[in-house]
Amino acid sequence: MDRKTNKLVLTALFAALICISTMVITIPSPMNGYVNLGDAFVLLAGWFMGPLYGMAAAGIGSALADMLLGYMHYVPGTFLIKAGMALIASLFAKKKKRGMMVIGGALAEIFMVIGYFIYAAFILGEGMAAAASIPGNIMQGIFGLVMAILLKSAAEKSGFREKFL
Repeated sequence: MDRKTNKLVLTALFAALICISTMVITIPSPMNGYVNLGDAFVLLAGWFMGPLYGMAAAGIGSALADMLLGYMHYVPGTFLIKAGMALIASLFAKKKKRGMMVIGGALAEIFMVIGYFIYAAFILGEGMAAAASIPGNIMQGIFGLVMAILLKSAAEKSGFREKFL
């Protein structure tokens, strides 16, 4: 298969995985959002697919999940925040060192927490009440990073990168 076609197919696959993994475990938060498993696949998309394709998969998959779950007011913010997470993760993945990838993943999750606070506080007009979602987003970030590290290790042992990327 042509390399570009392969990347597009894998981007669509990652977008679907992100959407589904976001929708499978949804724990509503008091601020009209929810905690989910999708961050693990957002980070993996950045790590495996690189900045452009990773951002597309993360933004589209996460925004689609918000749309399908009825969180339409979060769709634009989610698209930008999750695409930004994949970008940050991908930039640190270029170093090919596990420690740098973990740092990039942690920075991506910090970006997510700050991004959702800013979006809710200023774009959605919730002001400082948006801070109530910070603890849930921190827990989501920690869980997403841990799961991404475990899934990346399993994918590498299976030869995923060599077979598909």
